[in-house]
Amino acid sequence: MENIIDLTLIQLISAYIFVLILFIIVKIKGIPREKEILVGSIRMTLQLVLVGYLLAYVFENSHVIYTVVIIIVMEIFAIINIFQRVKRDLSVDLKKVIALSLVTGTLIGQFYFVLVVLGLSPWYEPRYFITIAGMMIGNSMTGIALGVDRLVDGMYSKKHLLEGALMLGATPQMACKDIVNNSFDAAILPTLNSMVGMGIVFLPGMMTGQILSGISPLIAIEYQIAIMLGIVGCVSLTVFIFVQLAYKTFFNKYSQLIS
Repeated sequence: MENIIDLTLIQLISAYIFVLILFIIVKIKGIPREKEILVGSIRMTLQLVLVGYLLAYVFENSHVIYTVVIIIVMEIFAIINIFQRVKRDLSVDLKKVIALSLVTGTLIGQFYFVLVVLGLSPWYEPRYFITIAGMMIGNSMTGIALGVDRLVDGMYSKKHLLEGALMLGATPQMACKDIVNNSFDAAILPTLNSMVGMGIVFLPGMMTGQILSGISPLIAIEYQIAIMLGIVGCVSLTVFIFVQLAYKTFFNKYSQLIS
């Protein structure tokens, strides 16, 4: 642990050269992304600094209320982020399904992981619960956002096929089967690709951070395997709940497609 490199302010500032390189490239190419790069860099820095101080306080003053409040805030921001990332207008019912799916799936995943996999006591220990929750909520948020895009696009682009199937006597579940399956597949694909390339193509951020902090690579690998499996399960469960409920919001109580 005594060999940990503690970055000075100058060293940390020097890392922003990578952002400057990106800024110069888009400027030369005439790509209008300068404002987003600048805002993104500043926003990322401020958010991480604030979170760092907040977590330092919470870790030193562990309490169930702190953990619960932080998890609630993370869930709310994840839901809002999904709404903002989807370009199409979403119905109120579909927004409710998104919120319900994300909260239900991620909470089940989090509690199973900390209680069964880690055997954590007390369960609300913020150093573990909040960190794991962040990874599960973040990945599930991305999964649902992709699933929403694919589902909504499918329901609109294949509207005539759905109406034809309904006219021939198919139930909404039967008519939407391919759209639902494609949405689920698109939503979990990034997580599966990440799992396949892990260890050979790249070292995940959590594992890299642990190794840089002085933890044995073997211990870091144990945690990374467990957490990656937890993320895969959490994303799969969250997206499954979403697609199974979301397609129903496109039909009325008479099983008719809502225009």
